[in-house]
Amino acid sequence: MAKYILESAGNINWMALFALITFMTVFLLVVFMVFMDNKAFIKKMENLPLDTEDDMPTSFSKHS
Repeated sequence: MAKYILESAGNINWMALFALITFMTVFLLVVFMVFMDNKAFIKKMENLPLDTEDDMPTSFSKHS
């Protein structure tokens, strides 16, 4: 059925179709991975730029 529909659609650029399917697959995979990631880790990374120097390890401090 799908083959008949694609054949009747005319000249289909198969490379563009392959690129679209690949992009959508990767995009959906990344979205799925983001929603299934550890919420505590995301919260820690989210607040990392707001941390003060006192919270940082001494190896990253400007005063070492």
